[in-house]
Amino acid sequence: MKLLFIDGCVSQRGPASRTRALAGAFLSAFQAAHPEAEVETVVLETLDAKPFLPAALDERDALASIGAFDAPVFDLARQFRGADRIVAAAPFWDLSFPAAMRTYIEHISVNGLCYHYEADGCHGDCRGTRLAYLTTGGDFQRPESLGVLYWKQLSAMFGIPRFDYVFAGGLDVDPAKTAALLEAACQEARALGREF
Repeated sequence: MKLLFIDGCVSQRGPASRTRALAGAFLSAFQAAHPEAEVETVVLETLDAKPFLPAALDERDALASIGAFDAPVFDLARQFRGADRIVAAAPFWDLSFPAAMRTYIEHISVNGLCYHYEADGCHGDCRGTRLAYLTTGGDFQRPESLGVLYWKQLSAMFGIPRFDYVFAGGLDVDPAKTAALLEAACQEARALGREF
């Protein structure tokens, strides 16, 4: 089994990143429960991916139209498509997630590779059976928290049947409670990682 970890743990806290702590809790539990699994990581902070502008989209579409999906522009999409399980982690920034995560999503959203259209609409073509999204926020989670909803809808578009998430929220509301809130979310992430 191959787990793809999309590391969007962008933080000014560096190694003290709360999102990184949440992801670490998930990954350590996953690896303990699945020692045979291969974990492949994409670190968004070091990824040389740029947002698509019209000229780059035209080039990508031209390659897709002739089925040249082995071109480097499709590397991230092929990697995503081939993963058995996927976990993405990013902080809750500006009601969604950092721009690096959005840019990554542009690179994996490839018609003809990760999904395709038929008369009844969009159908996913990814191998993955589960996708989990891990996020941390200073405020509490709201029903309309866009980062979670975005990844839930992407999972459906890509044909990934099960979506899970952990939202460690309220971390900046009362500093006296931050550590306890984060630890409770890490426990939830460990439980998810064990059975993922």
